Amino acid sequence: MGFRFSFKYNFKTSLQKTVVTNLFFVGLFFLLNTSTIIAQENQFSWNELAEQYECPEWFRDAKFGIWFHWGPQSVPEQGGGWYARHMYMKDVGRQKFGKMANAYHLQTYGHPSEFGFKDVINEWKAEKFDAAALIKFSKKNGAKYIVALANHHDHFDLFDSSFHSWNSVNVGPKKDIIGEFEKATRNAGLKFGVTSHDDRFLNWWLPAFGADTKGEKVGVPYDGRLTKEDGKGLWWEGLDPADLYGPVPENRTPEVLEAIKKNWQERHIELVNKYNPDLLYNDGFSFTYGKYGKEVARTLYNNNYNKNGSIQAVMLLKRTEKGTVNEVESGGSNTLRAEPWQSEITFTDWFYKKDRHLTHNSRTILEMLIEAVSKNGNLLLNIELNPDGTIPPEQKVIIDVVGDWLAINGEAIYKTRPWKVYGDGKSIRGENEVLQNGEIRNAGDDIAEKTKKGEHYNQRTTASAEFASDEVRFTTKGGDFYIIVMNPKKGDFKIPTLGLNVAMNPGKLKKLTRLDTNKKVKFNQKKESTTITIPAINGKSYPIVLKAKFVK
Repeated sequence: MGFRFSFKYNFKTSLQKTVVTNLFFVGLFFLLNTSTIIAQENQFSWNELAEQYECPEWFRDAKFGIWFHWGPQSVPEQGGGWYARHMYMKDVGRQKFGKMANAYHLQTYGHPSEFGFKDVINEWKAEKFDAAALIKFSKKNGAKYIVALANHHDHFDLFDSSFHSWNSVNVGPKKDIIGEFEKATRNAGLKFGVTSHDDRFLNWWLPAFGADTKGEKVGVPYDGRLTKEDGKGLWWEGLDPADLYGPVPENRTPEVLEAIKKNWQERHIELVNKYNPDLLYNDGFSFTYGKYGKEVARTLYNNNYNKNGSIQAVMLLKRTEKGTVNEVESGGSNTLRAEPWQSEITFTDWFYKKDRHLTHNSRTILEMLIEAVSKNGNLLLNIELNPDGTIPPEQKVIIDVVGDWLAINGEAIYKTRPWKVYGDGKSIRGENEVLQNGEIRNAGDDIAEKTKKGEHYNQRTTASAEFASDEVRFTTKGGDFYIIVMNPKKGDFKIPTLGLNVAMNPGKLKKLTRLDTNKKVKFNQKKESTTITIPAINGKSYPIVLKAKFVK
Protein backbone atom coordinates (compact mmCIF):
# COMPACT_ATOMS: atom_id res chain seq x y z
CA MET A 1 0.00 0.00 0.00
CA GLY A 2 1.32 3.46 -0.79
CA PHE A 3 0.50 6.73 -2.53
CA ARG A 4 2.06 9.30 -4.80
CA PHE A 5 1.35 12.89 -5.55
CA SER A 6 2.46 15.34 -8.24
CA PHE A 7 1.95 19.01 -8.94
CA LYS A 8 2.96 21.69 -11.42
CA TYR A 9 4.51 24.83 -10.10
CA ASN A 10 5.89 28.18 -11.15
CA PHE A 11 7.87 30.03 -8.54
CA LYS A 12 6.56 33.56 -9.01
CA THR A 13 6.81 34.68 -5.44
CA SER A 14 8.62 33.60 -2.30
CA LEU A 15 5.21 32.97 -0.74
CA GLN A 16 4.36 30.45 -3.46
CA LYS A 17 7.74 28.82 -2.96
CA THR A 18 7.14 28.60 0.78
CA VAL A 19 3.70 27.07 0.29
CA VAL A 20 5.02 24.45 -2.12
CA THR A 21 7.90 23.61 0.19
CA ASN A 22 5.51 23.17 3.11
CA LEU A 23 3.26 20.94 1.03
CA PHE A 24 6.23 18.76 0.16
CA PHE A 25 7.20 18.24 3.79
CA VAL A 26 3.62 17.64 4.85
CA GLY A 27 3.37 14.98 2.17
CA LEU A 28 6.68 13.45 3.21
CA PHE A 29 5.61 13.41 6.86
CA PHE A 30 2.35 11.70 5.90
CA LEU A 31 4.17 9.14 3.80
CA LEU A 32 6.63 8.23 6.54
CA ASN A 33 3.98 7.98 9.23
CA THR A 34 1.70 5.98 6.98
CA SER A 35 4.55 3.50 6.46
CA THR A 36 5.05 3.30 10.23
CA ILE A 37 1.36 2.66 10.83
CA ILE A 38 1.31 0.00 8.14
CA ALA A 39 4.35 -1.70 9.71
CA GLN A 40 2.76 -1.62 13.15
CA GLU A 41 -0.42 -3.16 11.82
CA ASN A 42 1.38 -5.92 9.96
CA GLN A 43 -0.30 -9.24 10.68
CA PHE A 44 1.78 -12.40 10.32
CA SER A 45 0.29 -15.82 9.73
CA TRP A 46 0.80 -18.51 12.35
CA ASN A 47 3.19 -20.37 10.07
CA GLU A 48 5.30 -17.23 9.58
CA LEU A 49 5.45 -16.66 13.32
CA ALA A 50 6.18 -20.30 14.15
CA GLU A 51 8.96 -20.45 11.57
CA GLN A 52 10.94 -17.65 13.22
CA TYR A 53 10.07 -18.57 16.81
CA GLU A 54 12.74 -19.11 19.43
CA CYS A 55 11.96 -19.55 23.10
CA PRO A 56 12.69 -16.15 24.71
CA GLU A 57 15.65 -15.77 27.01
CA TRP A 58 13.52 -14.51 29.91
CA PHE A 59 11.75 -17.86 30.06
CA ARG A 60 14.98 -19.83 29.79
CA ASP A 61 16.53 -17.71 32.57
CA ALA A 62 13.51 -17.74 34.91
CA LYS A 63 13.49 -21.47 35.76
CA PHE A 64 10.90 -21.23 38.55
CA GLY A 65 7.34 -19.95 38.40
CA ILE A 66 4.30 -19.95 40.68
CA TRP A 67 0.85 -20.85 39.38
CA PHE A 68 -2.47 -19.97 40.98
CA HIS A 69 -4.75 -22.70 39.65
CA TRP A 70 -7.75 -21.37 41.52
CA GLY A 71 -11.46 -21.03 40.99
CA PRO A 72 -14.94 -21.99 42.24
CA GLN A 73 -13.98 -25.68 42.44
CA SER A 74 -11.87 -24.77 45.48
CA VAL A 75 -15.06 -24.07 47.49
CA PRO A 76 -15.99 -27.71 48.34
CA GLU A 77 -13.51 -29.09 50.88
CA GLN A 78 -13.61 -32.62 49.45
CA GLY A 79 -14.21 -34.35 46.16
CA GLY A 80 -11.12 -33.97 44.00
CA GLY A 81 -9.99 -31.45 41.40
CA TRP A 82 -12.81 -32.23 38.97
CA TYR A 83 -15.51 -31.56 41.54
CA ALA A 84 -17.80 -29.77 39.10
CA ARG A 85 -18.08 -32.91 36.97
CA HIS A 86 -17.94 -35.56 39.67
CA MET A 87 -20.60 -34.01 41.90
CA TYR A 88 -23.14 -35.27 39.32
CA MET A 89 -21.72 -38.81 39.18
CA LYS A 90 -22.58 -41.75 41.46
CA ASP A 91 -19.81 -43.77 39.80
CA VAL A 92 -16.68 -41.95 38.66
CA GLY A 93 -15.17 -45.01 36.99
CA ARG A 94 -11.40 -44.84 36.74
CA GLN A 95 -11.36 -41.23 37.92
CA LYS A 96 -11.05 -42.32 41.54
CA PHE A 97 -9.80 -38.93 42.69
CA GLY A 98 -13.42 -37.72 42.47
CA LYS A 99 -15.10 -40.56 44.35
CA MET A 100 -16.11 -38.35 47.30
CA ALA A 101 -17.66 -35.55 45.25
CA ASN A 102 -21.27 -36.75 44.90
CA ALA A 103 -21.63 -37.93 48.49
CA TYR A 104 -20.02 -34.75 49.81
CA HIS A 105 -22.26 -32.58 47.64
CA LEU A 106 -25.45 -34.30 48.75
CA GLN A 107 -24.49 -33.95 52.41
CA THR A 108 -23.21 -30.37 52.17
CA TYR A 109 -25.38 -28.66 49.56
CA GLY A 110 -28.24 -30.97 48.63
CA HIS A 111 -29.41 -32.63 45.45
CA PRO A 112 -27.82 -31.40 42.18
CA SER A 113 -31.28 -30.83 40.67
CA GLU A 114 -31.76 -28.09 43.24
CA PHE A 115 -28.19 -26.97 44.01
CA GLY A 116 -25.88 -27.49 41.05
CA PHE A 117 -22.43 -26.27 40.22
CA LYS A 118 -23.80 -22.91 39.12
CA ASP A 119 -24.78 -22.47 42.78
CA VAL A 120 -21.32 -23.54 43.95
CA ILE A 121 -19.96 -20.70 41.81
CA ASN A 122 -22.27 -18.32 43.64
CA GLU A 123 -20.79 -19.54 46.95
CA TRP A 124 -17.29 -18.50 45.87
CA LYS A 125 -16.59 -14.99 47.22
CA ALA A 126 -12.76 -14.82 47.32
CA GLU A 127 -13.28 -12.41 50.22
CA LYS A 128 -9.60 -12.32 51.31
CA PHE A 129 -8.07 -12.33 47.85
CA ASP A 130 -5.07 -9.99 47.80
CA ALA A 131 -3.17 -10.37 44.55
CA ALA A 132 -0.35 -8.05 45.62
CA ALA A 133 0.28 -10.07 48.79
CA LEU A 134 0.28 -13.36 46.87
CA ILE A 135 2.73 -12.03 44.29
CA LYS A 136 4.96 -10.59 47.01
CA PHE A 137 5.07 -13.98 48.74
CA SER A 138 5.85 -15.74 45.46
CA LYS A 139 8.62 -13.34 44.50
CA LYS A 140 10.18 -13.54 47.96
CA ASN A 141 10.34 -17.30 47.57
CA GLY A 142 12.09 -17.27 44.24
CA ALA A 143 9.38 -17.16 41.56
CA LYS A 144 10.42 -15.29 38.42
CA TYR A 145 7.05 -15.51 36.68
CA ILE A 146 3.42 -15.80 37.77
CA VAL A 147 0.69 -17.78 36.05
CA ALA A 148 -3.05 -17.61 36.81
CA LEU A 149 -5.97 -19.82 35.76
CA ALA A 150 -8.24 -18.02 33.27
CA ASN A 151 -10.79 -20.84 33.09
CA HIS A 152 -11.04 -24.54 33.84
CA HIS A 153 -13.00 -27.42 32.31
CA ASP A 154 -15.99 -25.95 34.17
CA HIS A 155 -16.32 -23.26 31.47
CA PHE A 156 -16.20 -20.38 33.98
CA ASP A 157 -14.06 -17.37 33.07
CA LEU A 158 -12.02 -15.67 35.80
CA PHE A 159 -11.72 -12.45 33.84
CA ASP A 160 -13.91 -9.61 32.62
CA SER A 161 -15.31 -11.36 29.56
CA SER A 162 -17.49 -9.53 27.04
CA PHE A 163 -18.41 -12.79 25.31
CA HIS A 164 -19.32 -15.04 28.25
CA SER A 165 -21.71 -14.04 31.03
CA TRP A 166 -20.53 -16.78 33.41
CA ASN A 167 -17.44 -14.95 34.62
CA SER A 168 -15.98 -13.84 37.95
CA VAL A 169 -17.01 -10.22 37.45
CA ASN A 170 -20.69 -11.13 37.03
CA VAL A 171 -20.96 -14.16 39.33
CA GLY A 172 -19.31 -15.25 42.59
CA PRO A 173 -16.46 -12.96 43.68
CA LYS A 174 -17.60 -10.06 41.45
CA LYS A 175 -13.89 -9.44 40.81
CA ASP A 176 -11.65 -9.47 37.75
CA ILE A 177 -9.33 -12.16 39.11
CA ILE A 178 -7.00 -12.19 36.08
CA GLY A 179 -6.95 -8.40 35.98
CA GLU A 180 -5.89 -8.16 39.62
CA PHE A 181 -3.21 -10.83 39.20
CA GLU A 182 -1.91 -9.15 36.07
CA LYS A 183 -1.65 -5.71 37.68
CA ALA A 184 0.10 -7.03 40.80
CA THR A 185 2.52 -9.13 38.76
CA ARG A 186 3.50 -6.21 36.52
CA ASN A 187 3.98 -3.99 39.58
CA ALA A 188 6.35 -6.60 41.02
CA GLY A 189 8.41 -6.62 37.82
CA LEU A 190 7.64 -10.25 37.00
CA LYS A 191 6.39 -11.91 33.83
CA PHE A 192 2.71 -12.85 33.71
CA GLY A 193 0.95 -15.84 32.17
CA VAL A 194 -2.56 -17.29 31.93
CA THR A 195 -3.86 -20.82 31.43
CA SER A 196 -6.97 -22.06 29.62
CA HIS A 197 -8.48 -25.50 30.20
CA ASP A 198 -11.77 -24.98 28.42
CA ASP A 199 -11.16 -27.35 25.54
CA ARG A 200 -13.21 -30.26 26.88
CA PHE A 201 -16.15 -28.65 28.67
CA LEU A 202 -18.85 -30.02 26.33
CA ASN A 203 -18.11 -33.68 27.09
CA TRP A 204 -16.83 -32.95 30.58
CA TRP A 205 -20.20 -31.48 31.57
CA LEU A 206 -22.37 -34.33 30.23
CA PRO A 207 -23.15 -35.71 33.74
CA ALA A 208 -24.87 -32.39 34.58
CA PHE A 209 -27.65 -33.35 32.13
CA GLY A 210 -28.34 -36.68 33.84
CA ALA A 211 -30.61 -37.81 36.68
CA ASP A 212 -30.59 -40.33 39.52
CA THR A 213 -31.39 -43.88 38.39
CA LYS A 214 -32.73 -44.88 41.79
CA GLY A 215 -33.82 -43.36 45.10
CA GLU A 216 -36.43 -40.78 46.00
CA LYS A 217 -35.38 -38.40 43.20
CA VAL A 218 -35.13 -41.00 40.45
CA GLY A 219 -35.53 -39.39 37.05
CA VAL A 220 -35.42 -35.79 38.32
CA PRO A 221 -33.09 -33.93 35.91
CA TYR A 222 -29.97 -32.27 37.27
CA ASP A 223 -29.65 -28.53 36.82
CA GLY A 224 -27.84 -28.82 33.50
CA ARG A 225 -31.30 -29.00 31.91
CA LEU A 226 -32.59 -25.79 33.46
CA THR A 227 -33.37 -22.91 31.10
CA LYS A 228 -32.95 -19.18 31.37
CA GLU A 229 -36.67 -18.86 32.14
CA ASP A 230 -36.27 -21.13 35.17
CA GLY A 231 -34.12 -18.47 36.83
CA LYS A 232 -36.82 -15.84 37.15
CA GLY A 233 -36.92 -14.57 40.74
CA LEU A 234 -33.76 -16.47 41.67
CA TRP A 235 -30.20 -15.27 42.23
CA TRP A 236 -29.21 -16.30 38.71
CA GLU A 237 -32.06 -14.49 36.96
CA GLY A 238 -30.95 -13.32 33.52
CA LEU A 239 -28.25 -15.99 33.22
CA ASP A 240 -28.66 -19.04 31.01
CA PRO A 241 -27.41 -22.37 32.41
CA ALA A 242 -26.82 -23.49 28.82
CA ASP A 243 -24.10 -20.85 28.55
CA LEU A 244 -22.27 -22.54 31.44
CA TYR A 245 -22.97 -26.25 30.92
CA GLY A 246 -23.39 -26.09 27.18
CA PRO A 247 -26.58 -26.85 25.24
CA VAL A 248 -28.48 -30.02 26.09
CA PRO A 249 -26.83 -32.93 24.26
CA GLU A 250 -29.74 -33.53 21.86
CA ASN A 251 -29.51 -29.91 20.60
CA ARG A 252 -25.84 -29.98 19.70
CA THR A 253 -26.06 -29.55 15.96
CA PRO A 254 -22.97 -28.87 13.83
CA GLU A 255 -24.01 -25.21 13.66
CA VAL A 256 -24.31 -24.97 17.45
CA LEU A 257 -20.91 -26.59 17.97
CA GLU A 258 -19.31 -24.27 15.44
CA ALA A 259 -20.77 -21.26 17.28
CA ILE A 260 -19.28 -22.54 20.55
CA LYS A 261 -15.84 -22.80 18.98
CA LYS A 262 -16.11 -19.27 17.61
CA ASN A 263 -17.19 -18.03 21.02
CA TRP A 264 -14.16 -19.72 22.58
CA GLN A 265 -11.95 -17.87 20.12
CA GLU A 266 -13.62 -14.52 20.85
CA ARG A 267 -13.21 -14.98 24.60
CA HIS A 268 -9.57 -15.93 24.36
CA ILE A 269 -8.58 -13.27 21.87
CA GLU A 270 -10.10 -10.79 24.31
CA LEU A 271 -8.09 -12.45 27.10
CA VAL A 272 -4.89 -12.01 25.09
CA ASN A 273 -5.66 -8.45 23.95
CA LYS A 274 -6.88 -7.16 27.32
CA TYR A 275 -4.26 -8.64 29.65
CA ASN A 276 -1.24 -8.96 27.33
CA PRO A 277 0.14 -12.17 28.87
CA ASP A 278 3.76 -13.15 28.39
CA LEU A 279 2.72 -16.80 28.52
CA LEU A 280 -0.37 -18.76 27.49
CA TYR A 281 -0.96 -22.42 28.27
CA ASN A 282 -3.68 -24.47 26.59
CA ASP A 283 -4.40 -27.61 28.60
CA GLY A 284 -4.46 -29.90 25.62
CA PHE A 285 -2.16 -31.93 23.43
CA SER A 286 -2.70 -29.52 20.56
CA PHE A 287 -4.36 -26.19 19.85
CA THR A 288 -7.85 -25.89 21.32
CA TYR A 289 -10.45 -26.49 18.60
CA GLY A 290 -7.72 -26.62 15.97
CA LYS A 291 -7.72 -23.46 13.84
CA TYR A 292 -9.49 -21.48 16.58
CA GLY A 293 -6.78 -22.16 19.13
CA LYS A 294 -4.10 -21.47 16.56
CA GLU A 295 -5.67 -18.08 15.84
CA VAL A 296 -5.48 -17.19 19.54
CA ALA A 297 -1.81 -18.19 19.58
CA ARG A 298 -1.23 -16.15 16.42
CA THR A 299 -2.81 -13.13 18.09
CA LEU A 300 -0.63 -13.58 21.17
CA TYR A 301 2.57 -13.78 19.15
CA ASN A 302 1.61 -11.09 16.64
CA ASN A 303 0.76 -8.60 19.39
CA ASN A 304 3.99 -9.41 21.15
CA TYR A 305 6.03 -9.07 17.97
CA ASN A 306 4.57 -5.66 17.17
CA LYS A 307 5.25 -4.52 20.74
CA ASN A 308 8.82 -5.84 21.06
CA GLY A 309 10.12 -6.27 17.51
CA SER A 310 10.52 -9.99 18.25
CA ILE A 311 8.39 -12.68 19.85
CA GLN A 312 8.97 -12.58 23.59
CA ALA A 313 5.88 -14.61 24.49
CA VAL A 314 5.53 -18.32 25.24
CA MET A 315 2.75 -20.63 24.02
CA LEU A 316 2.70 -23.92 25.95
CA LEU A 317 1.20 -27.19 24.71
CA LYS A 318 1.49 -30.77 25.94
CA ARG A 319 2.47 -32.01 22.49
CA THR A 320 5.53 -30.76 20.64
CA GLU A 321 4.40 -28.23 18.01
CA LYS A 322 6.56 -25.88 15.98
CA GLY A 323 6.45 -22.41 17.47
CA THR A 324 5.46 -23.58 20.95
CA VAL A 325 7.09 -24.78 24.17
CA ASN A 326 6.32 -28.25 25.49
CA GLU A 327 4.55 -28.73 28.82
CA VAL A 328 4.78 -31.86 30.99
CA GLU A 329 1.98 -32.33 33.52
CA SER A 330 2.88 -33.69 36.96
CA GLY A 331 6.12 -35.05 35.58
CA GLY A 332 9.40 -34.26 33.89
CA SER A 333 11.52 -35.07 30.90
CA ASN A 334 13.40 -38.37 30.93
CA THR A 335 16.17 -36.85 28.83
CA LEU A 336 18.21 -33.69 28.42
CA ARG A 337 16.27 -31.80 25.75
CA ALA A 338 17.69 -29.52 23.09
CA GLU A 339 14.68 -27.19 23.37
CA PRO A 340 13.34 -25.53 26.54
CA TRP A 341 10.28 -27.07 28.17
CA GLN A 342 8.28 -26.83 31.39
CA SER A 343 7.22 -29.18 34.16
CA GLU A 344 4.13 -28.41 36.23
CA ILE A 345 3.24 -29.86 39.63
CA THR A 346 0.72 -29.29 42.41
CA PHE A 347 0.24 -30.28 46.04
CA THR A 348 -2.96 -32.36 45.90
CA ASP A 349 -5.66 -32.17 43.22
CA TRP A 350 -4.95 -28.78 41.53
CA PHE A 351 -7.80 -27.22 43.52
CA TYR A 352 -7.33 -27.26 47.30
CA LYS A 353 -8.97 -30.26 48.97
CA LYS A 354 -8.71 -31.44 52.57
CA ASP A 355 -9.43 -35.12 51.89
CA ARG A 356 -6.09 -35.78 50.14
CA HIS A 357 -2.57 -36.00 51.51
CA LEU A 358 0.09 -33.67 50.12
CA THR A 359 1.85 -35.05 47.05
CA HIS A 360 4.84 -32.79 47.59
CA ASN A 361 7.02 -31.41 50.33
CA SER A 362 9.99 -29.03 50.13
CA ARG A 363 12.37 -31.84 49.22
CA THR A 364 10.34 -33.18 46.29
CA ILE A 365 9.71 -29.67 44.92
CA LEU A 366 13.45 -28.96 44.96
CA GLU A 367 14.16 -32.32 43.36
CA MET A 368 11.64 -31.61 40.57
CA LEU A 369 13.11 -28.13 40.06
CA ILE A 370 16.68 -29.38 39.89
CA GLU A 371 15.69 -32.24 37.57
CA ALA A 372 13.96 -29.82 35.21
CA VAL A 373 16.74 -27.23 35.14
CA SER A 374 19.45 -29.84 34.54
CA LYS A 375 17.46 -31.04 31.52
CA ASN A 376 16.89 -27.57 30.02
CA GLY A 377 13.47 -27.04 31.58
CA ASN A 378 11.52 -24.89 34.03
CA LEU A 379 9.30 -25.81 36.96
CA LEU A 380 5.86 -24.28 37.50
CA LEU A 381 4.54 -24.95 41.01
CA ASN A 382 0.84 -24.57 41.72
CA ILE A 383 -0.22 -23.03 45.03
CA GLU A 384 -3.70 -24.36 45.82
CA LEU A 385 -5.40 -21.37 47.39
CA ASN A 386 -8.20 -21.59 49.90
CA PRO A 387 -11.55 -20.45 48.46
CA ASP A 388 -11.11 -17.12 50.25
CA GLY A 389 -7.84 -16.49 48.37
CA THR A 390 -5.35 -17.22 51.15
CA ILE A 391 -2.52 -19.76 51.13
CA PRO A 392 -3.10 -22.89 53.24
CA PRO A 393 -0.56 -22.88 56.13
CA GLU A 394 0.73 -26.38 55.33
CA GLN A 395 1.64 -25.27 51.81
CA LYS A 396 3.05 -21.93 52.90
CA VAL A 397 5.67 -23.47 55.20
CA ILE A 398 6.81 -25.79 52.40
CA ILE A 399 7.20 -22.96 49.90
CA ASP A 400 9.07 -20.89 52.47
CA VAL A 401 11.71 -23.64 52.69
CA VAL A 402 11.99 -23.76 48.90
CA GLY A 403 12.48 -19.99 48.91
CA ASP A 404 15.15 -20.20 51.60
CA TRP A 405 17.03 -22.82 49.57
CA LEU A 406 16.85 -20.72 46.41
CA ALA A 407 18.06 -17.62 48.25
CA ILE A 408 21.29 -19.52 49.01
CA ASN A 409 21.62 -21.80 46.00
CA GLY A 410 19.77 -19.92 43.26
CA GLU A 411 23.08 -19.17 41.57
CA ALA A 412 23.04 -22.79 40.33
CA ILE A 413 19.45 -22.48 39.06
CA TYR A 414 18.63 -19.06 37.60
CA LYS A 415 20.07 -18.08 34.21
CA THR A 416 21.89 -21.41 33.96
CA ARG A 417 22.09 -23.73 30.99
CA PRO A 418 22.46 -27.51 30.91
CA TRP A 419 25.77 -29.25 30.38
CA LYS A 420 26.49 -32.07 27.88
CA VAL A 421 24.70 -34.53 30.19
CA TYR A 422 22.21 -33.70 32.91
CA GLY A 423 23.83 -35.69 35.71
CA ASP A 424 25.26 -38.89 37.09
CA GLY A 425 24.26 -41.48 39.65
CA LYS A 426 22.74 -44.89 40.13
CA SER A 427 19.32 -43.99 38.69
CA ILE A 428 20.90 -42.65 35.49
CA ARG A 429 23.12 -45.71 35.14
CA GLY A 430 20.07 -47.94 35.66
CA GLU A 431 21.27 -49.32 38.98
CA ASN A 432 18.52 -47.76 41.09
CA GLU A 433 15.34 -46.64 39.30
CA VAL A 434 13.62 -44.08 41.51
CA LEU A 435 12.04 -41.58 39.12
CA GLN A 436 8.84 -43.41 38.21
CA ASN A 437 6.35 -43.12 41.02
CA GLY A 438 2.93 -43.96 39.59
CA GLU A 439 0.96 -41.72 41.96
CA ILE A 440 -1.50 -40.37 39.39
CA ARG A 441 -3.92 -37.55 40.15
CA ASN A 442 -6.61 -35.97 37.97
CA ALA A 443 -5.39 -37.86 34.92
CA GLY A 444 -8.80 -38.87 33.61
CA ASP A 445 -9.57 -41.67 31.20
CA ASP A 446 -6.93 -40.45 28.73
CA ILE A 447 -4.07 -41.49 31.03
CA ALA A 448 -2.77 -44.06 28.53
CA GLU A 449 -2.26 -41.35 25.92
CA LYS A 450 -0.66 -38.99 28.42
CA THR A 451 1.80 -41.53 29.78
CA LYS A 452 2.79 -43.41 26.64
CA LYS A 453 6.18 -41.68 26.65
CA GLY A 454 6.58 -42.13 30.38
CA GLU A 455 6.91 -38.42 31.15
CA HIS A 456 3.50 -37.07 32.07
CA TYR A 457 2.77 -38.14 35.67
CA ASN A 458 6.26 -39.50 36.32
CA GLN A 459 6.88 -36.91 39.04
CA ARG A 460 8.81 -37.54 42.22
CA THR A 461 6.48 -37.29 45.20
CA THR A 462 6.49 -37.91 48.93
CA ALA A 463 5.89 -41.59 48.08
CA SER A 464 9.05 -41.87 45.94
CA ALA A 465 12.12 -43.73 47.12
CA GLU A 466 14.97 -41.41 48.03
CA PHE A 467 17.90 -40.86 45.72
CA ALA A 468 21.17 -42.69 46.28
CA SER A 469 23.92 -40.61 47.87
CA ASP A 470 25.90 -40.47 44.58
CA GLU A 471 23.05 -38.89 42.60
CA VAL A 472 24.11 -35.53 41.12
CA ARG A 473 22.79 -33.07 38.56
CA PHE A 474 24.78 -30.54 36.54
CA THR A 475 24.12 -26.93 35.51
CA THR A 476 26.39 -24.29 34.00
CA LYS A 477 26.60 -20.52 33.76
CA GLY A 478 29.36 -18.93 31.75
CA GLY A 479 32.59 -20.44 33.04
CA ASP A 480 30.98 -21.81 36.21
CA PHE A 481 30.02 -25.44 36.67
CA TYR A 482 27.59 -26.60 39.35
CA ILE A 483 27.31 -30.07 40.84
CA ILE A 484 24.05 -30.48 42.74
CA VAL A 485 24.12 -33.40 45.16
CA MET A 486 20.52 -34.60 45.41
CA ASN A 487 20.70 -36.62 48.65
CA PRO A 488 23.98 -35.76 50.39
CA LYS A 489 25.36 -38.07 53.05
CA LYS A 490 28.63 -37.99 54.93
CA GLY A 491 31.50 -39.74 53.20
CA ASP A 492 32.96 -40.29 49.74
CA PHE A 493 31.12 -40.85 46.49
CA LYS A 494 32.29 -41.09 42.90
CA ILE A 495 31.19 -39.24 39.74
CA PRO A 496 32.37 -41.31 36.75
CA THR A 497 31.33 -38.60 34.28
CA LEU A 498 33.98 -36.23 35.65
CA GLY A 499 36.95 -38.60 35.27
CA LEU A 500 39.99 -37.10 33.54
CA ASN A 501 39.97 -39.61 30.71
CA VAL A 502 36.22 -39.41 30.07
CA ALA A 503 35.62 -37.83 26.67
CA MET A 504 32.97 -35.34 27.86
CA ASN A 505 34.93 -34.24 30.94
CA PRO A 506 34.99 -30.43 31.30
CA GLY A 507 38.69 -30.43 32.22
CA LYS A 508 40.93 -30.68 35.24
CA LEU A 509 39.10 -29.86 38.47
CA LYS A 510 40.97 -27.10 40.32
CA LYS A 511 38.53 -25.97 43.00
CA LEU A 512 35.31 -27.17 44.61
CA THR A 513 33.28 -24.94 46.95
CA ARG A 514 30.01 -25.53 48.74
CA LEU A 515 27.59 -22.64 48.08
CA ASP A 516 25.74 -22.72 51.40
CA THR A 517 28.89 -22.56 53.55
CA ASN A 518 31.38 -21.09 51.07
CA LYS A 519 33.83 -23.74 52.30
CA LYS A 520 36.11 -25.82 50.14
CA VAL A 521 35.19 -29.44 49.56
CA LYS A 522 37.76 -32.24 49.21
CA PHE A 523 37.98 -34.06 45.90
CA ASN A 524 40.26 -36.46 44.08
CA GLN A 525 40.05 -36.47 40.29
CA LYS A 526 41.43 -39.56 38.59
CA LYS A 527 41.27 -40.97 35.10
CA GLU A 528 38.09 -42.97 35.56
CA SER A 529 36.13 -40.72 37.99
CA THR A 530 36.18 -37.90 40.50
CA THR A 531 35.73 -38.73 44.17
CA ILE A 532 34.10 -36.09 46.37
CA THR A 533 34.14 -36.10 50.17
CA ILE A 534 31.02 -34.77 51.86
CA PRO A 535 31.57 -33.60 55.46
CA ALA A 536 29.12 -34.35 58.25
CA ILE A 537 25.46 -33.61 57.45
CA ASN A 538 23.14 -32.60 60.26
CA GLY A 539 20.20 -34.94 59.90
CA LYS A 540 18.60 -35.38 56.48
CA SER A 541 19.86 -32.61 54.24
CA TYR A 542 18.22 -30.94 51.28
CA PRO A 543 20.27 -30.96 48.07
CA ILE A 544 23.56 -29.12 48.34
CA VAL A 545 25.36 -27.26 45.55
CA LEU A 546 29.06 -27.55 44.81
CA LYS A 547 30.57 -24.87 42.59
CA ALA A 548 33.40 -26.29 40.49
CA LYS A 549 36.25 -24.62 38.64
CA PHE A 550 37.76 -26.57 35.74
CA VAL A 551 40.72 -25.77 33.53
CA LYS A 552 41.41 -27.35 30.18
